[in-house]
Amino acid sequence: MGTLRYAASRLLQALGLVLAVVVLNFVLVHAAPGDPVETIAGASGGMSPELMAQLRTQYGLDESLPVQLGVYLGKVVRGDLGYSYFFNLPVTSMIAERVPATLLLVLSSVLLAFFVGTALGVLSSRKPNGWLSQFITVLSLVGFAAPVFWLGIMLVILLASVFPILPVAGMRAIDSTGGGLKDVLDVAHHLVLPTLTLSLVYLAQYSRLARSSMLDVLGSDFIRTARAKGLADRVVLYKHALRNALLPVVTVLGLQFGNVLAGAILVETVFNWPGLGRLAFESVLRRDYPTILGVLLFSSVVVVVMNQLTDLCYRFIDPRIKAS
Repeated sequence: MGTLRYAASRLLQALGLVLAVVVLNFVLVHAAPGDPVETIAGASGGMSPELMAQLRTQYGLDESLPVQLGVYLGKVVRGDLGYSYFFNLPVTSMIAERVPATLLLVLSSVLLAFFVGTALGVLSSRKPNGWLSQFITVLSLVGFAAPVFWLGIMLVILLASVFPILPVAGMRAIDSTGGGLKDVLDVAHHLVLPTLTLSLVYLAQYSRLARSSMLDVLGSDFIRTARAKGLADRVVLYKHALRNALLPVVTVLGLQFGNVLAGAILVETVFNWPGLGRLAFESVLRRDYPTILGVLLFSSVVVVVMNQLTDLCYRFIDPRIKAS
């Protein structure tokens, strides 16, 4: 019963947070400079004032901001995110079409950064003053300081120009027919550069955090007790120390999922990856309010869900939280 009450409480908090984010996004997007109707008129080579006024009425832009917000919230509750001003397609279908590409990129980057970064942090904590630890530290600092777009450009120059072994743009080859193992390998081949670019920054953070956390845990009393019992160093390190050291790493993983989605916008733009990031970038340039708000809503829901999953992971990793 306590678990159900806890789950219900967390669900209500999540719904309230998503509602607040939707309202804030709507106000900020509409407060930004620019007129979507004028953008459409410029893209079409000109438009009469009467037609522009008709478009504003059709899109509801002639109403006051509170009225527009009320109409939009009513549509969101019904699962209707409206029509794109520029593409003239349902926003829901456009997002659904692009979600798989973005989730593939983001999840690949997060998993690579988490597992490789944690492994490097654990390795460097075994001998903090050794050459391997110093090398991993320097590598982590470089990765942490480098901007995502700069990393993307450098990897393109290195792995697509100097050593042309990886494709530089798109998700599939031009002559790809789709389907089958060949298509899967083709997508994986195109995924390498964007995943490396997006994961290197966060890999460095997880490495530093895992190293610091492991050093703190290895100095604890229960670790000294485990070693005094004669347990093997591998058992002490991976069974006792690592589980406790993962708590801050898992916390950062959940909190930074939104940052990874934001970074995906730059990465998808650099590598012409057909995901939500590119859609958001194109929509911002074209003042396409419904599409921008739809992408922001989806991203907000993903971040909130990830935070809830982080709490659940806490309850599995740390027995003290589960008991309380």
